[in-house]
Amino acid sequence: MTSVTPVTPPPADPSDIDDDDRLIGRVLSRREVLALMGVMGVGAVAVACSPGASASGAPVAGASAGTSGATAPATATAVAVASSLPSCVVVPELTEGPYYVDEKLERSDIRTDTSNGSVSEGAVLTLDWVVSQVDGNACIPLERVLVDVWHCDAAGDYSDVGSEQGHDYLRGYQHTDASGRARIVTVYPGWYQGRAVHIHFKIRTDAAASRSFEFTSQLFFDDAFSQSVYATGVYAAKGPQDVKNANDQIYQQSQGMTLLDVAKDGDGYKATFEVAIQTT
Repeated sequence: MTSVTPVTPPPADPSDIDDDDRLIGRVLSRREVLALMGVMGVGAVAVACSPGASASGAPVAGASAGTSGATAPATATAVAVASSLPSCVVVPELTEGPYYVDEKLERSDIRTDTSNGSVSEGAVLTLDWVVSQVDGNACIPLERVLVDVWHCDAAGDYSDVGSEQGHDYLRGYQHTDASGRARIVTVYPGWYQGRAVHIHFKIRTDAAASRSFEFTSQLFFDDAFSQSVYATGVYAAKGPQDVKNANDQIYQQSQGMTLLDVAKDGDGYKATFEVAIQTT
């Protein structure tokens, strides 16, 4: 299903915490597959993008190879192919941004700063992850991969960066279980100038794995929901975010596919995020 086109980023400026807009890869989404089918003809992309497609490259029945527009049969075939795609379609890979640090902290609750025992202030956010692998026409759970999360605190600061070096709050990872699930407990992220509200994540294998991969992206939050959170508690002093999703370049690259559906959970919040990756 997926097709990754690497893009060579410009050199990062390690002194610029806002250097957060360098695209590092593209993964075709279900929406992009359908768009390509409409423009190029199904036969041109079905083999490249459809799980379980024939390796022979034979045109799909009803498709007109080489056409520049979608005919009625091609449109019907596109719908049929789309319906066969697994529901766990890979989400876009996005820039790593500031600032990934491998603290080697395997923990479910990432709120604590191990340097001094303090706990990050803010509303508790429980993130449940469901990680799968696209395999033909199916999705299978990915066990023992690392779900690595990092983001800024309620004030908009990252740990282990600049004046916060030596601290490790709001960083950590969990291994997925046999069902591909992992849970990270954190706080609702704050915001900093120039970016919409977001959380960074990597899904990766252990360094010692015989076959390794790394997938990097960002989670986003509904603007109105964030604004309601920022009117309360420790967030209130800073107020609402200065950049909404529609004006955030990285969010636009995500096509909204990494927007979290957040719900109230007692005094805090919870969300589940399903993601599939292709490891070959």
